[in-house]
Amino acid sequence: MQFSFVIASVVALAALAIAGPAAPENTEASYIVSDAELDHWLSTTDAKLTFIGEEGNNPLAARAGKTRVVYCSSRKGPVCGGACSVYNGGNTCLKAPKTACISATRNVAFCDKGGCNGSCNYINSCGKRLDGGFCATPGTKSILVPF
Repeated sequence: MQFSFVIASVVALAALAIAGPAAPENTEASYIVSDAELDHWLSTTDAKLTFIGEEGNNPLAARAGKTRVVYCSSRKGPVCGGACSVYNGGNTCLKAPKTACISATRNVAFCDKGGCNGSCNYINSCGKRLDGGFCATPGTKSILVPF
């Protein structure tokens, strides 16, 4: 009798474990925009855009380690805009003085000193989210694009 109670308890606990909520997906992804989301923002913004880095949107860019970063000079409330630079390429340190907000297709770091020095934080730990997948980054002087 006790043996069947133990088996029934184990089966019940196993059923609860299987039926329980799934583990949350990687939360880092919520701070990184997709290429489609970035393309949508680029096609609908009234910001002044300057494109730097490699041209085009190669469908194999993700495999080749390409990252797209948009960094802008101003924000009004939750909206990032003003003069924006759009980088498409690989590992580098971008000069980004007067940057107020950024968005990226990979986890880039924004730093408070030039040359990707000083205090740097990754976009996946963004403290102030803005519209369009942007992160408020006042005081940014450079952006580290990883491999």
